[in-house]
Amino acid sequence: MARSRLTPERESELYGAVLDLLGEVGYDALTMDAVAARTHSSKATLYRQWGSKPELVAKALRHNKPAGLDEIDTGTLRGDFQAILERTDDCQMEKDSALMRGLAHAVHTNPDLLQALRELFIDPEMRGFDVVLRRAVERGEVSAGNPALKLVPHMLIGAFIARPLIEDQPVDNDFLRAYVDAVVLPSLGA
Repeated sequence: MARSRLTPERESELYGAVLDLLGEVGYDALTMDAVAARTHSSKATLYRQWGSKPELVAKALRHNKPAGLDEIDTGTLRGDFQAILERTDDCQMEKDSALMRGLAHAVHTNPDLLQALRELFIDPEMRGFDVVLRRAVERGEVSAGNPALKLVPHMLIGAFIARPLIEDQPVDNDFLRAYVDAVVLPSLGA
């Protein structure tokens, strides 16, 4: 697909509008018509650039993430987790958490969304986590046979989902730092 027509600034603007609309109306009510109207572009342009609504949403989420996790290497696993958390402020984390809760519901009735999210958003994040964790194993911080290694993403996603449900509080950096120190690192033996 030809992407050369869009400047990086215009692409960022489009992705921002998609995420804003997603937060406002949810995935099911999000339409390419609404994105086109919000961004003053044509629906044909959107389809030519992204092919489908699921692909557009997944790429908007991916674009919103800072550089890959695999680029973080502080020399310790705890330091890497702290660096990962510092990449997002509390306000953005609350918005991301709300978007993720909405999308978690939408994937149940939209298999094409689940596939796009896996390919364009989830799999790259998981590969980044794998690199961070592999480095910890290579440094001797975590045993290669530790069964918790495969469960780190589940633990972190659980924290994002559980805190609002259990405490009626948003997920923020202080909570996640405490969670990593009390749950994630001990489970890894680090």
